[in-house]
Amino acid sequence: MNEQVTVVDNTTSVPVQPWKPVRIGIALLVGSMLCLGPFMAFNAILLPARIEIMAPDSKIAIVAVIATSGVIVATVANVLFGALSDLTRSRFGRRIPWILFGSTGAGLSLAFVAASQTIPMMIFAWCLFQFFLNAVIAPLLAMLPDRVPVARRGTMSALYGLGQLLGIALLGQITAPRFLTDPTLGMFIFAGLMFLAGPLIAVIAPEPSNRDQPREPFSRKSLIASFAFPIKESRDYYLVFSGRVLNIIGTYVVTGYQLYIVTDYLGASTEEAARILPVLGIISLIGSMFVGTAIGPISDKFKRRKIFIVIASILMAFGTVFLFFVQAPWAIFVFGAANSLGGGIYNSIEQVVSTEVLPSGDQAAKDLGFLNVAATGGQAVAPALTSAVIAITGSFGPAFLIGGALLLGSSALFGMLRKTR
Repeated sequence: MNEQVTVVDNTTSVPVQPWKPVRIGIALLVGSMLCLGPFMAFNAILLPARIEIMAPDSKIAIVAVIATSGVIVATVANVLFGALSDLTRSRFGRRIPWILFGSTGAGLSLAFVAASQTIPMMIFAWCLFQFFLNAVIAPLLAMLPDRVPVARRGTMSALYGLGQLLGIALLGQITAPRFLTDPTLGMFIFAGLMFLAGPLIAVIAPEPSNRDQPREPFSRKSLIASFAFPIKESRDYYLVFSGRVLNIIGTYVVTGYQLYIVTDYLGASTEEAARILPVLGIISLIGSMFVGTAIGPISDKFKRRKIFIVIASILMAFGTVFLFFVQAPWAIFVFGAANSLGGGIYNSIEQVVSTEVLPSGDQAAKDLGFLNVAATGGQAVAPALTSAVIAITGSFGPAFLIGGALLLGSSALFGMLRKTR
């Protein structure tokens, strides 16, 4: 199938690209899995395990510092690489060169994290990783408005979301806990997977040359416009931005400290955690696979987006709050089931909603980059919030109530959208 489509329906200045659903779908799935899987393996399992070995008495605060520092860098990098890819003209297109650059740097940076012998060096290496990771993520997400017709974005977004969930479950929750006794070895293995992401995306879904595509002459005005927040017709854009911030904070209250929640809050030993976390990953994998693959096409068929995101956020809120009321190791499985169902729905639909509220197709990657600032910003706030709650109350419990409330707030904001039904 190779029909020509107009890739963005609110502009005529972006060139038409061939619509190749199989290649683009596989690239989105594989790319998101190989980017988000290693990220989650490090973020939720391997980094906390390594830090517990290096500095057990201050592990909560160190995890918060690492997460916050990395996310600050990611916030800048996402917008930077989104804007740069919008401006790029090359024989390989405007996205693929940055995806290759990013995956190479990200893989090497994760190896640097693995080799770090001090906490400051580890923080620096993690910030480098976040910088390069976003050189992959921002252009990869821009494939949706660039190369997918509006009527099929729900399905393609579902594949991206499915890849994200497969990476988190298979790599982050099932495979990574097997390296709890030797986190450094696991880090090097996942660094290699990250290194492969860019070349695989480039081979599966190469871009045509865009060297002949017109570009506004370089000037101070064009430079500012390339990095400026959108202003016109942007009400729904900022509702999505705010809803994403609340959703990410509410989610990462748990996932950012998953290992410590299972051991320190729910009372499991390290050996029990090594058995519990892979089971949690299997539960997440089953729920997210079935829901994630089905919801995107259903959303396309009925042309409905908002109701799915509202339901998803409510499910995720239930799973998070459940941990407050039931403080036993099996409670994490209830959280995992609710979060996988809700996350499967949310990740399948939220990306397509993001493309439908973009003010401009010319600057799709930059505007999507600003939306990803919401995600990275939420990831920075969540560990700091959880760390502060623990310092004040001595327990993870109140953080779960806060996370549940934020997820419900997110559902309310998405329910207010007008541009999408």
